[in-house]
Amino acid sequence: MTEPTHPSTIMVRFGHDITVSCPQDTPMICMMSPRDERRDDLRSQTGLRTIPEVPTTSYRDLFGNTCRRFIAPAGLFTLQSDSTIVCDARPDPVVPEARQTPIAQLPDETLMYLLGSRYCETDRLSQIAWDLFGTAPEGWNRVQTICDKVNSHIKFDYMQARDTRTAYEAWQERIGVCRDFAHLAIAFCRCMNIPARYVNGYLGDIGVPVVGPMDFSAWMEVFLDGRWHTFDPRNNRPRIGRIVVAYGRDAADVPLMHSFGPHTLKSFTIWTDQIADS
Repeated sequence: MTEPTHPSTIMVRFGHDITVSCPQDTPMICMMSPRDERRDDLRSQTGLRTIPEVPTTSYRDLFGNTCRRFIAPAGLFTLQSDSTIVCDARPDPVVPEARQTPIAQLPDETLMYLLGSRYCETDRLSQIAWDLFGTAPEGWNRVQTICDKVNSHIKFDYMQARDTRTAYEAWQERIGVCRDFAHLAIAFCRCMNIPARYVNGYLGDIGVPVVGPMDFSAWMEVFLDGRWHTFDPRNNRPRIGRIVVAYGRDAADVPLMHSFGPHTLKSFTIWTDQIADS
């Protein structure tokens, strides 16, 4: 009897429906489209739809992320998008043999991801990091040890989200959401001379139990053995169907929505689901 074959790819539907209320016409920038590296994987894409309809323009920021500009009119304003994309059917690769690159041999463009940033205070966490991880094997195993520690140290609590919480504060408070897990793990990696960058995007519950309402997710990528690798200190397990929207030094570089004026979030719906290829 022949063994059943498993597909190498899956089709994923992803999108958002977000409504805000603005007291006045308000310029905004949003980052909700997949990065250009995934453009060839897209099978259908509505683009960004606004209600009411307003003109939008796009540009690439310093990290190559797609940013869209528009002016949200006073009152209720909705952002919608609905697309499908081909994703690898396998979980995130695990490469335990990946080695740490000496600083002198790192590519120039990775060096910024060794430095402290708005939410990742390497100066306050350096001694803690070396005390905790200084004896851990270098390379992949050291990064995984960091993820294990962060995952066990922080309790996930969506109701305790705070957009000003830093990595050091997450370490002290021992509570947070996915961005806090990512910030703390990133800061520890940088303290250990491993380039690490913050990533946000779509991540559904493909292959794992459904754990709650869908949201945008945050994780990290670290530079080992000449390339970037995905690590997820919040879930701390390889996952299927990640769709990267943006990356930067930390969350300050990749806000989903930046408004130049007050607004109130009225509704927020995200979906990332495996579907039949048809």
